[in-house]
Amino acid sequence: MRPTPPVAKRVPTIRELHGERIEDEYDWLRAKDNPEVIAYLEAENAYTDAVMKGTEAFQDALYKEMLARIKEDDVTVPYRRGKYVYYSRTETGKQYPIHCRRRDVPGAPEEITLDLNRMAEGHAFLALGVYTVSDDGRLLTYSVDFTGFREYTLHVKDLESGALLADRVEKVSSAAWSADDSLLFYVTEDDAKRPYRLWRHRLGATADDLLLEETNELFRLGVFRSRSRKLVFAAARSFTSAEYRWLPAAEPFGAWRMIQPREKDHEYDVDHGVDPSGDRLWIRTNGGGRRNFRLVTAPLSDPGAEHWTEVLAHREDVMLEDFDVFARHVVVHEREDGLIRLRVRRLSDDVSHHVEFPEPTYEVDDEANAEFDADRYRFRYQSLVTPSSVFDYEMEGRTLALLKRTEVLGGYDPTRYRSERIHATAPDGTRIAISLVTRADAPRDGSRAMLLAGYGAYGLPYPVTFSSNRLSLLDRDVGIAIAHVRGGGEGGKRWHDAGRMLAKPNTFTDFIAAADHLVAQRYTARERLVIEGGSAGGLLIGAVLNRRPDLCAAAVMRVPFVDVINTMLDESLPLTVGEFEEWGNPKDRTFYDVMKTYDPYRNLRAARYPALLVRTSLNDSQVMYWEPAKYVARMRARWPETLGLFKINMAAGHGGASGRYDYLREIAFDYVWILGRLGKIA
Repeated sequence: MRPTPPVAKRVPTIRELHGERIEDEYDWLRAKDNPEVIAYLEAENAYTDAVMKGTEAFQDALYKEMLARIKEDDVTVPYRRGKYVYYSRTETGKQYPIHCRRRDVPGAPEEITLDLNRMAEGHAFLALGVYTVSDDGRLLTYSVDFTGFREYTLHVKDLESGALLADRVEKVSSAAWSADDSLLFYVTEDDAKRPYRLWRHRLGATADDLLLEETNELFRLGVFRSRSRKLVFAAARSFTSAEYRWLPAAEPFGAWRMIQPREKDHEYDVDHGVDPSGDRLWIRTNGGGRRNFRLVTAPLSDPGAEHWTEVLAHREDVMLEDFDVFARHVVVHEREDGLIRLRVRRLSDDVSHHVEFPEPTYEVDDEANAEFDADRYRFRYQSLVTPSSVFDYEMEGRTLALLKRTEVLGGYDPTRYRSERIHATAPDGTRIAISLVTRADAPRDGSRAMLLAGYGAYGLPYPVTFSSNRLSLLDRDVGIAIAHVRGGGEGGKRWHDAGRMLAKPNTFTDFIAAADHLVAQRYTARERLVIEGGSAGGLLIGAVLNRRPDLCAAAVMRVPFVDVINTMLDESLPLTVGEFEEWGNPKDRTFYDVMKTYDPYRNLRAARYPALLVRTSLNDSQVMYWEPAKYVARMRARWPETLGLFKINMAAGHGGASGRYDYLREIAFDYVWILGRLGKIA
């Protein structure tokens, strides 16, 4: 029997907003400490297990199949910082990485800095946050979370003796050492998990100095060191503006100096460099309506906007997404037509060139480039068919050296698969890119299944990454596609603007257009299409299903943000206030009128929805477990025929299981469910 929440015992929560009555009969599921709530969630898990009974052997086989492709004993490419090279490695049977270093001399022995497996003993979950070593290499400050709620505790370890110092701070989001290795700067969170206070801590002290407090709830504080190690930056950022202060790392008791005061709709990022004229700041800025950013420099002595010198101009069709400053070069990540390329600029003569990439769709990310005085740039390249590959690029000689390509065991042959980038047309005429991969021999006759994913929020491009796990779908004739919808960052800031706030509905119509295009072009058929999304992508899937419940055969929603209006009315929740600049504030009638057209929970109706798999975690601090819990309960009440499963990880957070084997079992479960809905389980 499907679990039924005892709604009859409850008085619905009713609120009036803009003259409208909003009734929530499942609001009581927010009571995490109520044994009845926990019992209901456990009953949902038991029901899911009962429905999936008989697939356990296939789940285990799929898990072993995916595990067999992974090199369990592996090591990352070491990177140099100071006198040491740092890396992490994994061992067969162990859930977590082991973080290590060794002296940068031949034959130097390994030193283990953190063994996360030992730290995880007795805990169902572990996540590492801060990990930064003092300038002399003697002390490590790190932070860990054992719940999944992303509430990290900061510790300091003496790497020479292996001893853990008495210094300990709760609710830390970021930290940085001063040049004096006895001093730490760190930022703590308020009750709504907003990083808001910057502190200075002397090792061994029992009282710390409060340096800055951010009182505007739209802004979040962070602290970090420049790559040159000369400066410490304190950044206050909202979704639409920024404000930076700096301090010489060698003068931790000095005064923090402003770079440029915050302005409406002005975001900027900063790093430190040196040129023949002296110390300079490099600044990525989108002030003055230049939405896709430009690159400027400013003298460190007087870095306000009136002294900015343009290095790279704003372009409407190219997003300046990131930049890395070195002693003799600057590397800029540019995104054009959704694809990244690297621009390398030599500082001695301002000559620049590009690093281009050959595949139709791919992903490029910077790796650990910890040394300022370096002429090699390290980055990670991958695509839907090319495994994650770490390269060093010689910036003067313009040569690439492959350092490591993630091994896919079992004889992986990329020529067996075909990667494409195609475009759908949205109702307003906008071209929507779709990245996809299928078996190379897959015909375009509608006979093949397809898994279509999307996100479309916060200006974040959906990464086009490789996953050996996906081979378990591809080899069973299930193609993989990604819809690069508005609200993401594939087309720069204006692409983001066109899918947020009052324009948010574009995200949903873009995704529908992508799904319809795949069907129309016979990549798949509607009865063989599964759609998926997580977090804000779960909102996307929920909103799409309310508009087009006929769109697909099944849908997977992971930690879905589906209770939009209720969550955005609760300013005590983590993220809510800051995200007024992403979704709008429903207390403003203009934004409320748009939200109520797409809020998945509010718009559930008596319609024939496709089969659903909804996932959440009890300790999620970003999308609270009760959002999907309420959504599933209301879905079943409105349309009891829906074949819906609700699975709750009772000991994790937003990202699901933290151990690599546990996470792989979650993927195996999801894939078995998907294959079952597609009729691909014998």
